[in-house]
Amino acid sequence: MKKIEAIVRKTKFEDVKEALLNSDIDWFEYHSVHGIGQSREERIYRGVQYSTDVIERMALTIVCRDQFVDPTVKVILDVAHTGEVGDGRIFVSEMIDTWSIRTGENGDTVLRDKK
Repeated sequence: MKKIEAIVRKTKFEDVKEALLNSDIDWFEYHSVHGIGQSREERIYRGVQYSTDVIERMALTIVCRDQFVDPTVKVILDVAHTGEVGDGRIFVSEMIDTWSIRTGENGDTVLRDKK
């Protein structure tokens, strides 16, 4: 099992969410995040100057079986990409175990299969 954590622009979140649901990812969590990176630029949008380090972002967390990692990452890359500074990051890490609180099951059997 793997855990995919993606930080995407808030303006791209709805598109990413829909693309994930259409690709049979049936569950993920998300929340608003703030962070700062090394790429900081001043931009002007509609006459307002802003810094790229304060772009609103959303963090998504997805846990899936190993065979679904590449397709899931590809969906996020394809949909979240704008080509501008601040598009975000995707992190993939190994999951040691998972438990269903309701049933007490553990391991990747608690993850639903894709349809």
